[in-house]
Amino acid sequence: MNGKFQETMRAELERLEKEGLSLRIRTLDSEQGPACTIDGKYVVNLAANNYLGMIGRKDVKEAAKKAIDEFGVGSGAVKTIIGNTRLIVEAEKKLAKFKDVEDVLMYQAGLTANSGTIPALVHDGDLIFSDELNHASIIDGCRLSRAKIVPFKHCDVASLEEKMKEYDNEAGTKMVITDGVFSMDGDIAPLPDIVEVTKRHGAVTMVDDAHGEGVLGDHGRGIVNHFHLEGQVDVEVGTLSKAFGVVGGYVAGTHTLVEYLKNKSRPILFSSTMTPADAGAILKVVDILTESDDLVRRLWENATYFKARMKSYGFDTWRSETPITPIIIGDSQLAKNLSVKLFEKGVFAQSLGFPTVPTGLARIRCMLCSAHTKEQLNFAADMFHESALELGILKT
Repeated sequence: MNGKFQETMRAELERLEKEGLSLRIRTLDSEQGPACTIDGKYVVNLAANNYLGMIGRKDVKEAAKKAIDEFGVGSGAVKTIIGNTRLIVEAEKKLAKFKDVEDVLMYQAGLTANSGTIPALVHDGDLIFSDELNHASIIDGCRLSRAKIVPFKHCDVASLEEKMKEYDNEAGTKMVITDGVFSMDGDIAPLPDIVEVTKRHGAVTMVDDAHGEGVLGDHGRGIVNHFHLEGQVDVEVGTLSKAFGVVGGYVAGTHTLVEYLKNKSRPILFSSTMTPADAGAILKVVDILTESDDLVRRLWENATYFKARMKSYGFDTWRSETPITPIIIGDSQLAKNLSVKLFEKGVFAQSLGFPTVPTGLARIRCMLCSAHTKEQLNFAADMFHESALELGILKT
């Protein structure tokens, strides 16, 4: 064992603990839902990305069980060999219809969709214009591509235009990448203006709609549908691991794009495909959303209600426009202490500090779900208020 190597890691862990940045990974002891058992304690759950409560739906679970009975528990190979089950093919077709695109390619996760798509489409000698607050998976995908990365100010179209003008005479592919909904702040990218600027400079538009799928648009079809931009965004990346309630990711676009990625994207070529259970479940989820938008409407009703309750107590919900509701605390240690106290009182809400969010903007991020009851949301808001008073975050 290399003692110096071990000591370097220990020192970094001690620094993180001292600055209130170390992570405590809790353990779920029950099915995840609006309330569940975590580390043996029953709590209201304000930390999950399970926007529409799909994880615990009986009909979705039955679809997953049926898929296991028919195809087994794993895929056994990459898509290009023998991992491409009929369920995956059907799910890709159904998602394409739901998204109103020519074709869809499903990945093992939203992260692999980004890390596999970006390096396949842009390379050394190309340019990527990336929102400065884009998700880590986008950043990693950009770095893997070896293209030149040009960050622009967050959701600032004037900044994007200025940066693109600087490189108008550069050769190679130019790609503009943005999150659709930003996971830490809950704000929405100005996609219509981004598309307009991108077109004007002959570039490619890519949007990662991980937190917009199942949340924005008609029946939860996402940010492109929300802004009526069908056919104008070159690459749409989505996740199946949040509102859709399973595990996986996908890329939506033209048939040419999908065929190209099947031949060029490394996670497709070198990693086993999603499981039959996930593919079977997503088929059911898309049917549910196609048939009714009740869950999406309920999600937004809960988000509006909870934000109003929190603001009435004096909490700052930052610039959120979506069910992602950050409660700005400022100091990382104080945010961590609040998260601990909330858990003691029966509410699980995760604290987030640097480098996940900027220094001085530590927060508790609350994730709303369509399945939350008003009683659960009232209880959570009351416990926030009570805990914040006890810690001196709010004054009486």
